[in-house]
Amino acid sequence: MSYSKNDLKKILVKELPRLRRFAYSLTGNKSDADDLVQNLIVKMLNKGIPDSVEPVPWLLRVCKNMWLDEIRARDVRVRAVQENKIPQAKAETLEEVQEIAYSVDQILEVLQSLPEEQRAIISLVIVEGFSYNEAAEVLEIPKGTVMSRLSRARHKLLDLLEKG
Repeated sequence: MSYSKNDLKKILVKELPRLRRFAYSLTGNKSDADDLVQNLIVKMLNKGIPDSVEPVPWLLRVCKNMWLDEIRARDVRVRAVQENKIPQAKAETLEEVQEIAYSVDQILEVLQSLPEEQRAIISLVIVEGFSYNEAAEVLEIPKGTVMSRLSRARHKLLDLLEKG
């Protein structure tokens, strides 16, 4: 069975209540559930459903896997803060808040100046907490390439931040 874009949209609309209930059962939070379903729909519209699967179980399985990925990413971020790998902003005055906001904006601006392949590596390894092997698999490149691109990206980031 092959799913055209139109068929896929019909399936998603029909199954939306079920997907929302399932997402809520996973997240326990309406906002997180809505975000999860929205991300699922975007993913399905971009990638589609394989021809060889039943659509509803597939959608639910992908939804569950997306939620597990989100939990892992949150755990990585929490651990990074707890281990002081990501300093927590401790602003008490308006000036301190503005200074922190400026620093974040500066970092984001510098990140945008990196080549796309280095930004992807930074995003996967540093922000999302993927291992080198996982990043290599996602980007479909050798692990050594991940390591060398990450090294170059870190050096360039430090250089740009020191100059800025």
